[in-house]
Amino acid sequence: MFLNAFLRFCIGRANEKRFQRIFNKQMKKIVSVILILISMQFVFAQEAAQKPLTQTEYVKMLYDLQKNPGKKEALVEVIRRRGIGFELTDGLRGLTRTKSKNDGELQRTLEESNRRRQNPNTAKLPSEKESAEVLTKTRENTLAAIDEMPDFVVKQQIQRSAAYAGTNNFRNLDRLVVAVSYRASGQEDYKILSVNGILQANPTSKQSYEEVGGTSSTGEFVTVLAKIFKPESETKFEIVDTDTIRTRRAVVFDYSITRDKAQQRVTSAGYTEETAIAGMEGRIWIDRENFRVLRVETSATELPETFPIRTAKRVIDYDWVTINNEKYLLPLLSDVRLTFRQKSNIFETRNLIRFKEYQKFGTEVKILDDDENPPEEEKPKEDKPNQ
Repeated sequence: MFLNAFLRFCIGRANEKRFQRIFNKQMKKIVSVILILISMQFVFAQEAAQKPLTQTEYVKMLYDLQKNPGKKEALVEVIRRRGIGFELTDGLRGLTRTKSKNDGELQRTLEESNRRRQNPNTAKLPSEKESAEVLTKTRENTLAAIDEMPDFVVKQQIQRSAAYAGTNNFRNLDRLVVAVSYRASGQEDYKILSVNGILQANPTSKQSYEEVGGTSSTGEFVTVLAKIFKPESETKFEIVDTDTIRTRRAVVFDYSITRDKAQQRVTSAGYTEETAIAGMEGRIWIDRENFRVLRVETSATELPETFPIRTAKRVIDYDWVTINNEKYLLPLLSDVRLTFRQKSNIFETRNLIRFKEYQKFGTEVKILDDDENPPEEEKPKEDKPNQ
């Protein structure tokens, strides 16, 4: 409005339209230049955002994570997308453990980003075609291995603990030693040998170890992998990263199965027993050379809002073991966690299960000295970080 009035005042009515056209034309040029500059700035900002994280940026994010634990997923995604542009020292590793409350996913993502920084080709993400081939070969190998599974027995050392949900401050509840007999038909039998170091008289085989109360789990040997890879599950996969598991290069996929296909049973046994049917989602690590599963994470999905158990998660690490002179890929460690409501509080239980001494079916499982005092935190040996 002011510009139009100014034009009329300076040039008179006769030339007003002519000057208005010239003025509008010049303004369009100016606007175009401004838009181009803004676009260029946006491009530069995008390029800057894709530059590797600096050490200063990463440390700042770590301290922010300590105040806001919910930002962990965002931090992991930033590291995957941008990578790191600094040397990963033992000091930074220690700071990461402290500020993230020893979060395994963040630590693994950081280590892989460091490997990618040092050798981009080694940690290169497969193409869409290559990813599809990895999944096809892994499905074939996994289902074939399930069909060829032998009868065997194995000892489970189970450390059970509990905490207020989200604190990660677990207190030991008890420790069990359980003999598990597995038959190729898929049947699993559990025999409790000792509780808190006390040998059990005349233990009998049952389908689970829930008789001692508390959290129990089954299905680590075959059920989880079979559910993920059987065609009828219609599992959806998405490649997310690369990693190294016990010196083996791996491709990492997210996966999900709807409740009607997964049919996962989650049971809450308190004053009354309740069972819910849930879906499944999680992450799976696949060996890039022999196309076998090295690790799987699984979480129950679509749990009813009124169900006492709010989350049910499990991580299983697999490794090669020898049974009757033949090698098989079987569970090495399982970490099972449940969160549940009790009045106004939410608690978390944890079962850390170590699988020891795989032997042919019918072999007697014996209690040894290390069964009574297992290490508090035994983890599968990972790659020593590249220096």
